[in-house]
Amino acid sequence: MPSAITPAPKVRGKLSVSKRNQIITIGGQAILPGERKTVDLEVGKLYTHSALTMPVQVLCGKQAGPKLFVSAAIHGDELNGVEIIRRLLKVKALNRLKGSLIAVPIVNLHGFIHHSRYLPDRRDLNRSFPGSEKGSIASRMAHLFLNEVVKQSTHGIDLHTGAINRSNLPQIRANLDDPETLRLAHTFGAPLMLNSDLRDGSLRAAAVKKNIPILLYEAGEALRFDEVSIRAGVRGILNVMRELEMLPRSRKKIEKGEKPKKSVVARSSFWLRAPQSGIFRSIVPDGARVIANVTLMGVVSDPFGETEMEIYSTNNGIVIGQMKMPLVNEGEALFHVARFARSDKAAESVDDFNEEMLNDLFLPYPMDDIPNIC
Repeated sequence: MPSAITPAPKVRGKLSVSKRNQIITIGGQAILPGERKTVDLEVGKLYTHSALTMPVQVLCGKQAGPKLFVSAAIHGDELNGVEIIRRLLKVKALNRLKGSLIAVPIVNLHGFIHHSRYLPDRRDLNRSFPGSEKGSIASRMAHLFLNEVVKQSTHGIDLHTGAINRSNLPQIRANLDDPETLRLAHTFGAPLMLNSDLRDGSLRAAAVKKNIPILLYEAGEALRFDEVSIRAGVRGILNVMRELEMLPRSRKKIEKGEKPKKSVVARSSFWLRAPQSGIFRSIVPDGARVIANVTLMGVVSDPFGETEMEIYSTNNGIVIGQMKMPLVNEGEALFHVARFARSDKAAESVDDFNEEMLNDLFLPYPMDDIPNIC
């Protein structure tokens, strides 16, 4: 007798060929398809004999798909990314995850505990890749993260803020010459993008050498939460996961027929520096459009106000970051300005982004499946 053949399930009129996901092994622990597990990767021992660990949460979907890592606090004082990942892990749609999500909210645990950008030996972890199994703490941490997390992934998103006393407008920095990276950068939905050169020793450089597309999201400032930057970060990661078909498309956007807005790409960027030492007063916010030699951006004066020097940009552009500390020394970087072929178009992109984020702030449920925790 001929055997009965069960027809393949259909989804929206198309044949569905779903393969079962593979087991992921991190830190010697196996995470099975459909399982969610937290793994503490041990970097080494502190002089107190306590273990120095790197906490990792792995979500292994039942069905096969891309493997995305999302990391934060490579610099221990950059907190926005930690909150972005915390909120991301609460999204209910992750129950339908295809592929795997590897979330590392605190890469540099030692710096995080001490509110410091650096490690105990004052090394910058993001200049220590690919690292070494027998090197310094920074080198060992970089080696561990690269081998246990990055090499297991097909894509990556690394979350950052400005340095101490410096703010950053939400932006994506990436190797935009790579078509896959460019596609995901546009999908993320930040208002602006910079085609950023790779720096020796950085996570991005190490990932690119492994042919892993990676986005770097910069937003806010160190040691501070910024609600707009956090919400934009969560939304951006979900946008990328939907583009990679790790999550189902948003039904609301499908019903409305919404198309993602493309970010504007900066041609280059430069810093405006303090013309003298003194007290700095900024006049323009992040995201402001400035006209060369016309827009007054700030003033540096002595404590009596007898000597005041005004600051103007040498080129048209958009302010993408600035100094927040009012006490500055001569030559100190004050404003980070990005140049565009059309700065007016870039300003429109920033305005649209701000309006969208402002509307989200007033909604009880600002994004799909994300509860309001303001």
